[in-house]
Amino acid sequence: MSGVRRLSRIFITTMRYRLDEVLETMDDAHPVPGFLGGVLRYSPLRLLPRSKTSLARRLRLAIESLGPVFIKFGQILSTRRDLLPLDYAQELAKLQDDVPPFASAQAMQLVEESLGQKLQEVFARFDETPLASASVAQVHSASLLDGTEVVVKIIRPEIETVIQQDLKLLHSLARSAEKLSLDARRLHLIQVVEDYEFTIMNELNLKLEGANTSKLRRNFAGSELLYVPRVYWEHTREKVLVMERIYGTPVREVEILRSHGTDMKLLAERGVETFFTQVFNDNFFHADMHPGNIFIDITRPENPRYIAIDCAIMGSLTEEDQRYLAHNLLAFFNQDYKEVVRLHLESGWVPTDTNAVAFETVIREVCEPIFEKPLSEISFGYFLVTLFQTARAFNMEVQPQLVLLQKTLLNIEGVGRELYPDLNLWETAKPFMERWMADRLSPVAALQRMADHAPEILEALPRVPDLLINTDRELRLLRSALKSQKIALNELEKTLQSRQKNSRRIRLFGALLLLGGAGTMYGQTSTHNDPYLIAAIVAGIFLITR
Repeated sequence: MSGVRRLSRIFITTMRYRLDEVLETMDDAHPVPGFLGGVLRYSPLRLLPRSKTSLARRLRLAIESLGPVFIKFGQILSTRRDLLPLDYAQELAKLQDDVPPFASAQAMQLVEESLGQKLQEVFARFDETPLASASVAQVHSASLLDGTEVVVKIIRPEIETVIQQDLKLLHSLARSAEKLSLDARRLHLIQVVEDYEFTIMNELNLKLEGANTSKLRRNFAGSELLYVPRVYWEHTREKVLVMERIYGTPVREVEILRSHGTDMKLLAERGVETFFTQVFNDNFFHADMHPGNIFIDITRPENPRYIAIDCAIMGSLTEEDQRYLAHNLLAFFNQDYKEVVRLHLESGWVPTDTNAVAFETVIREVCEPIFEKPLSEISFGYFLVTLFQTARAFNMEVQPQLVLLQKTLLNIEGVGRELYPDLNLWETAKPFMERWMADRLSPVAALQRMADHAPEILEALPRVPDLLINTDRELRLLRSALKSQKIALNELEKTLQSRQKNSRRIRLFGALLLLGGAGTMYGQTSTHNDPYLIAAIVAGIFLITR
């Protein structure tokens, strides 16, 4: 489909769902300038009856009608709860990724082309009917020649071309929206599109997903918390991924889990522990843990274990972000808002010139009503969303890795509460965080860090005296340079002020000359509407008003 046809379809969809009303709501608070503002005010669409369906729902339906690429974009946009109005975020979160499968013959051909072998040379069985079909890929069950049960994930044919076309359109729409609307700029639409492009292009590389899966599997080897299927690298390529087939109960099948006598409280708590283990112990977390990607192994219902699939989107934090996040969470647990403000300033999450007292006051105002509730009723995930939205008023720029973290926590908490409504995530998380902090700050941990960096320390020791001498010299030079710079800036300011005064004098002198000349011409000519005379008078008045 050409770019023009695609753009036409987007325009028709916009009209069909009356998405012009989204722009009208922006127009009320921040008028849309120029041509588009006129189009909105005098659009014939205003003659059509207004839909009783909410704008948020209409936006979701429009995205669904535009196809897989826009659906995936809407899903990612729904995770920006720190930026989107809550009703839009909740509605976009309902976007489903179920799309019609592509032809099985084409799927088998793609597998053969990618592996460079006939199917019967690799698989004893290959099921033509797909197990699942999503926007980027579809999955078929199969068995290897030795009888091992596997699943084969195959990238959709020509999907990359479609994605590239839609990405160009999304970039254009985002740039236009940010130029026209303050709300769009606050939403950081361009950044959201760039994050989406990075995510979806990574999803097209199944070797990267395989590498993520293998690393997560190593991190939880022998664990009772999480099982990750094995990747068969000899049969994995960029467009084809072959993995161990897992048999588990989908996490959304709560009644089935209960009917088998599953320990639901333990299962919910293990979900929280799995999340914090990934984030803080391993610093490598599954960032797409929605219910469709989570299964439960209930072969021992008294000791249930999670099974994770689809590791295309993974997250990690810098060591600094890890440390500050842990300190922040514990400060919130202890309702120490002064410490929260200090950490936000020290970490650079908010500008250093932020009014600390005002920031603390606002955080206290937001958090105190939340903490008045029983801990079991407080949503940790939505608490973080509220915190990010509050901090945004103080120019906090939420980093992509923190957004991924927030999204994952929302998913985990949602799943946990579905499994066990009385889940107290705070009670489960706080001991974990305290243990992690104690381990990080213990003498043993300090010695270990010193041992890890011993070669660099020993290498740097002979240079320490020179570094100290040079540092003192550099500080003196810096002070001298700053003094010289201050003098130069003062001189420059005086020069600019002098030039400004001279410029005003020159304009006034020129104006007087023009008006004086005009007066002379007026006295000497009988044609008082002479164009030169009029021009001289206008120019003189203009210079005086300047």
